[in-house]
Amino acid sequence: MPTSMPDIANHTTAQTEGTLDWVGMGNIEMPVMVASKDEAERMVSAHVDAFVNLKEPKAKGIHMSRLYLLLDELSSNQVLNHQNLVTLLDGFISSHQDLSDNAKVQFRFDYHLRRKSLISGKSGWKAYPVVITGRLNQGALDIELAIDVRYSSTCPCSAALARQLIQKAFVDKFSDNGEANLADIHEWLGTTEGIVATPHSQRSVAEIKVKLNQKVNDFPITDLVDTIEGALQTPVQAAVKREDEQEFARLNGQNLMFCEDAARRLQHAMNLEAGYDDFWLKINHLESLHAHDAVSVVTKGIAGGYQP
Repeated sequence: MPTSMPDIANHTTAQTEGTLDWVGMGNIEMPVMVASKDEAERMVSAHVDAFVNLKEPKAKGIHMSRLYLLLDELSSNQVLNHQNLVTLLDGFISSHQDLSDNAKVQFRFDYHLRRKSLISGKSGWKAYPVVITGRLNQGALDIELAIDVRYSSTCPCSAALARQLIQKAFVDKFSDNGEANLADIHEWLGTTEGIVATPHSQRSVAEIKVKLNQKVNDFPITDLVDTIEGALQTPVQAAVKREDEQEFARLNGQNLMFCEDAARRLQHAMNLEAGYDDFWLKINHLESLHAHDAVSVVTKGIAGGYQP
């Protein structure tokens, strides 16, 4: 004789009463088609967190399978854009009537872009870690795009110290010559004796979070990368020939940066962008001189916005 299956979440009460801020699932693996502004829709392998609050203190729990099935529908038949993200959050809440009035979802993935070399015209893939987070809090919508961009930073202090050593080496080499011969100087500068010191550089990471305004539908991932790399001028490269490496060395020499300099460059660039209601920046220079990192943090500085 068939019997109904037990439904503990619906038919039992909490052992200990209390409301919960978030309940759901973390680190769900699924493919997602992402709609990025100015780029073709692209499939990514995402890790997803899906949550609702539990506002009913006596309820045993939420219905996690409902969250998963809504995510699976997005993964299988839809594109991740602003509108579908809002619809997903609405679905999380409507599928938990009387239990929840807040919802949150987060998609984490690497977004690969073809980036051209500096001189040679070659191109290669670069992976940018991206996080898209949507929150619906009692009808108030908040959508955030976060991205990490790697670049090179060359220390202005060590550059000055290196120049001083080169000047000293020049004096030591040519002070006994009444008039230094241009050809001899040119040849000497091309030797390791001529360039006796170089400034220290290091791979660095700019972590950016932006709040998207309501005018945005497709996620401006490429636009944000272009803004960051354009402001810093020294993004790490993919395909590199010798002429590209030489140009990279020139760009580093012409864009000497403390972490404070990089933070202010990005602050200025982000303040000129109209598509973001708020931003948060963290600059990490992964020091080659020190065993620790040099860090700067800056926000747009609006009331009720991101905190440092």
